[in-house]
Amino acid sequence: MPSDTVTHSNPLAGLTVAVDIGGTFTDVALMDRTTGRTWRAKTPSRPDDPSEAFLAGITLALADAGKQATGLTQVLHGTTVATNMILEGKGARAALVASRGFRHVLAIGRQDIPRKANLYNWVKPERPVPASRVVEVTERILAGGAVETPLDEASVIEAADALRAMEVQAVAVCLMHSFANPVHESRVAQMLRDLLPGVAVTASCDVLPVVREYERSLAAVLNAIVMPGVTRYVGRLEDRLREEGVPGPLLLMQSNGGVAGAAKIRMAPALTALSGPAAGVVGAVAVAAACGVSDIITVDIGGTSADIALIADGKIGLTQQGQIGEWPLPLPMVDMVTIGAGGGSLARVADGKLSVGPQSAGAFPGPAAYGKGGTQATVTDAHVVLGHLPARLLGGRMGLDADAARQAVLNEVAAPLGLTPEDAARGILAIADNHMVGAVRVVSVERGHDPRDFTLVPFGGAGPLHGCALAELLGIRQVLIPPAPGILCADGLLAADLKAEFSQALPRAGAPDVALATPYLNALEQQADAWFDAEGVPAVDRRTARVALLRYRGQGAELAVAWTDSAEGLKANFNAAHTALYGFTLTAPIELVTLRIEATGASHPTPPTLLAQGVMPATTQTMRVAFASGSAEVPVFDRATIGAGATFDGPAIVTQLDTTTLVAPGWAGKVHPSGAIILTRGTK
Repeated sequence: MPSDTVTHSNPLAGLTVAVDIGGTFTDVALMDRTTGRTWRAKTPSRPDDPSEAFLAGITLALADAGKQATGLTQVLHGTTVATNMILEGKGARAALVASRGFRHVLAIGRQDIPRKANLYNWVKPERPVPASRVVEVTERILAGGAVETPLDEASVIEAADALRAMEVQAVAVCLMHSFANPVHESRVAQMLRDLLPGVAVTASCDVLPVVREYERSLAAVLNAIVMPGVTRYVGRLEDRLREEGVPGPLLLMQSNGGVAGAAKIRMAPALTALSGPAAGVVGAVAVAAACGVSDIITVDIGGTSADIALIADGKIGLTQQGQIGEWPLPLPMVDMVTIGAGGGSLARVADGKLSVGPQSAGAFPGPAAYGKGGTQATVTDAHVVLGHLPARLLGGRMGLDADAARQAVLNEVAAPLGLTPEDAARGILAIADNHMVGAVRVVSVERGHDPRDFTLVPFGGAGPLHGCALAELLGIRQVLIPPAPGILCADGLLAADLKAEFSQALPRAGAPDVALATPYLNALEQQADAWFDAEGVPAVDRRTARVALLRYRGQGAELAVAWTDSAEGLKANFNAAHTALYGFTLTAPIELVTLRIEATGASHPTPPTLLAQGVMPATTQTMRVAFASGSAEVPVFDRATIGAGATFDGPAIVTQLDTTTLVAPGWAGKVHPSGAIILTRGTK
C-alpha cells in the first residue's frame, strides 16, 4: 500500500492531468504546466468500473498531445463514487458505536420536516444504520470535556463481539461530547481496529469534531459506509497509474473546492461528496477572472443534475449545512443547490401533466438519441427534435439518432398531450429551464442578491444549450461561455488549491473570548502544519485563515466569519454577515460556538494561453432550428476556427468537442482573448 506521507513532485516540471467522472461522460484535461497548453478529451463513463473510463480518458488526452504517461507529474481526480454509494444505498454494511443510553440518536434525529414535504404525510426516511446495528459502550464525558465515567474497555470488547456477529464491514464511533475531549472515542476506535481486522473504523472526532450529536453521528456513519468502497477505488487507481509508469501523486477533489492526497481521502472519504460540482465552480471562477468578471452565477448542467452556485466578488462561499440526498452532511462544502435537471432527465406525462426529472436515463441506456436502446424522452431528445444539436458529438466519434429522439418525444409526450413533437420538445425544455430558474433564485433572490447584477456562466455538457434561455428568464443580460464548458470540472481541478479544514467546537458556547479561543486556534494550526507536511506543501505555498462560527443565543445554526483578535470585531463581523444574509440584526447576545482553521496549499498559476486575433470565419454549414416563431436555417460555427475579437449575431450554433452552444435570436457574441465567448443580450 502507498505510504501515508506524500512527497509531491514539482507539477511545474511536467504534465498535470485532471479527470472528472460524471454520470454520462468522463472528462479529461491535460496541461503542460510550463507552457500552459491544454489538451482535452471526453469519453463515455463506465458505471460498472469507473477506473476504465479514467484510464481511457487519460490515454486519449496523452495520444492527442503526443505525450507519455511517464511524463505525468500530477494526477487530479474528481469522483462521484462516495456520492453515488450514499444516494443509491450501495455502501458497506455499517454499524454505529454510541455512548450507553444514546443508541437511538440516529432514529430520533431532528424534528425538521423537509421544506417541500407535506406536513401531514411526511414519513421519516429509513436511517442508513438501523437501531439493530447500534451498540453501546460504557463511558461518559461531559460537555466541558471532563471525564465523568471512565471508559470500560470490557464493554468495548463486548461491542466488538456483537459487531463481529453482525458481519459488518464498517463501524462508526460517535461518543457524547467527543468534540470536547476525544480520548474515549479515539481509544474505542483503536481497540475496534485491533479486534476487528479488515473492518473499516471511523471516529467522529476524525471527521467532524463539532457539537450536535445527530449530525456528528450521521457524518461518521456516512463516512464509514463509503470508506471501504472509496479505499478500494483509490487503491485501484493508484495501482493502475503505477502500472502505466505514472510517477506523480494522485490528488482527489473535495467538496470544499480544494484537492487532497489519497491518504487523507482514505481516512475521510465523505469529504469527496459533491466534489465534481465543486471543481466546476472553481473552474468557472478562474474563467470569469480571466475575463475580468467577479460576480457570477454558475449553472452546471450534466446528464443527471444541474448544480447552481452564486459567486460574489470572486469568492467561493462554503457552507456546513449541505445535504447528500435526504441526509445532512455538515462538512465544509461549496455552497450550491443541486436539482434533478440534466440532459438525461426523463420527460413523462401522468394524469395529463408533463413532468421533467428528477429521474434520469443515466449513462445507459441514456437518451433515445444516443442509440443505446433508450426509448424514453429526455431533455437531450428535446434538443435534437428542435435541431439544437449536430448529427455527431465528441468530435465526430458519437452519432445521434434523430429519428429515435423524435419517436421518443412523440410517443412519450406529444401524442398523450395532443401536441406536435416540436411543441412537446419546447414544453420539455421550458419545464427544465424553470426548474433551474427556481434553483437560481434560491442562491440569489432568497439570499439578498439580484441575479440581474451577475453574469451567467453555463457549463457542463448541456449548459451552453440552456444559457440564453435561462438568462432571459432571469433578466440577465450577459452570458459567459467558458472555452471548454463540457470539461470545465476537469479544468477546475487544474486550478484548484490543496485544501483542508480543521475544526474544534468550544466546550461551551459563550461570549467571544479571544484569550479562551487562542490556545484552541494554535492547536488547530499545529494540525494544519502536520497536514502541510504530509502533503509535501512547501512553506512558501502555505496559507492559513482563522474562522469563527457564531450565532445569536437561542439560534440553532451558526454563521462563519473571519477571525479577528477582538471580541468587538468578531461581533461586528457577525452582525454584518447576518445582515447580508437575513437583512436584519438582533439585540440578543452573540455566542462563539466553533473555531476553524482553513489551510490552503496554493497552486502555481500557469502562463495564460491567449487566442490569436481573428474574424468570424465564413461558413456554409447550417442547421434547421425550430424556434417558437418558426423554423429557420441557422449558421453553424466550429469554435476551434474562431479567433479572439471575432463577433457574431444570433441565432447561431457553435460546436466543439465537449458541448454545443445555442445562441438565441437577439443575442450577440464576442470572443475574449482567453477563449471564452461573451454573449450580450439586446445588441447587434
